Amino acid sequence: MTRRSLPIAHRLIRATLRAAFLLVVLVMAASQSGTAQAEPYERTYFQSKGAVERALKELQPSMGGRLPVLEGFALPSDHPLNRYQRAYYQAAVQVSSTASGGSVVRLSTKVTAWYADSTPSRSGYQLLTSNGRIETDLLDQLSDLLTGSAGATNSGGSSSGNSREGSPVTAPPAASAKRPATPEKGVADPGTAEPAISAPMPQLPETGRPFSSSLQQGLPSQQLAEKKNSQNKTADQAAARLREEAASLEEVLKNQAHPKNLVGIKKTGTPVVTSPSLDAKTLFLATAHDEFEMLDFNEDWVHVRISGLSRGWIWRTSLEMPEGISDVPLARTKAAPVAVDLFLVSREETAPFPGDWDPLRGKNVKIISVQKIREDEENSGARAKLEFTKSLLDKNYAELAAKSQEVAGVVLIFDSVDGGMIAMTLPTVQQWKAGRLTDAALWHRCYFDPPETFSVSSSAGPSPASNR
Repeated sequence: MTRRSLPIAHRLIRATLRAAFLLVVLVMAASQSGTAQAEPYERTYFQSKGAVERALKELQPSMGGRLPVLEGFALPSDHPLNRYQRAYYQAAVQVSSTASGGSVVRLSTKVTAWYADSTPSRSGYQLLTSNGRIETDLLDQLSDLLTGSAGATNSGGSSSGNSREGSPVTAPPAASAKRPATPEKGVADPGTAEPAISAPMPQLPETGRPFSSSLQQGLPSQQLAEKKNSQNKTADQAAARLREEAASLEEVLKNQAHPKNLVGIKKTGTPVVTSPSLDAKTLFLATAHDEFEMLDFNEDWVHVRISGLSRGWIWRTSLEMPEGISDVPLARTKAAPVAVDLFLVSREETAPFPGDWDPLRGKNVKIISVQKIREDEENSGARAKLEFTKSLLDKNYAELAAKSQEVAGVVLIFDSVDGGMIAMTLPTVQQWKAGRLTDAALWHRCYFDPPETFSVSSSAGPSPASNR
């Protein structure tokens, strides 16, 4: 070999080495790229494509979920598998028909897990490669569904492609039932615990097809047993505490003496007033089923204890009285028919309100003038006037409702020596007629002039001499 030919040989050797190096790099890159893809698994079934697809619908709850551990389900990657957390899997399936009328099922699985790096910016969900246990188990479950026997194989079907032998495995029983979807790939910001990504996070029902027993073999049996015993113990302790509390409450109710002097409110909005008079000041509006201690009562009013030294009065017909005491006295039940025979309507007109009450001041009202049939009638007092007023409201309500755009209220004027005027707004009448106001609430929303003419208070308490 000449001196001139030596450099040429050296160049050929260098070129050959570079080509070999590039070939090695390409092979390594191709192998690494292949590990990031989920290998498909195939199995042939003699059932038709439609039958297989119906069986896959029943198997859908097992097609994705959370893995308790990665060991035994995924191939090793760039990082140790124990450095990953929150592992999930999602299976994709394709069904195609064969020339003989059967079907071929191709199954591939994506396994994703959160990689926690000491540098937060390097943390994130990563795609891992399944080792085939999940795919094999899903195909075995499909075989069971198609053949109708638990533990059957592919019933004449044959595994092909990349299908590997091994213990079947599915999602763990503790798979998360609900998990929101996130983007395919995510990069965690520094200081952020978990970025938004789109790892397969399927939603599984609480109950469904039993999972393969091989998963139990892949998990530490002692750990599962301890966890189950701990959960059962906690549930038993909670149930025992609830039983003790229930027994304690039953004992309290059994030994508690229910007072026999309590009165209950019939309707929400019932006024509790300062004195037994229709024009008394309202302290507050009671709610239905409120209870108060009864101190005293008369024909029309009940004196109650509100709290401590606070007292109030409530219209008797608005209360549920204690056992043995009537809500409506006998005299009250006879008042309505008597009142109709004591008064008569002498005149009706629509005119401006003849008073100085703010709700009706300057507004048009329906004025009804009423006279006594006999001026010397002894039973034509305040109670009779109120009962007659209610009868007129019932009788004229349809006409009043039709004129709701023309009149703002109703005024009754009793033309007699002991007469007076009662005024009320039309909305108040409508609420009373609809049953949303009791009689007591109706009177407490009315205007009386003079107030003492319509007072039905008795010796049980004083009656103020001025309007609210």
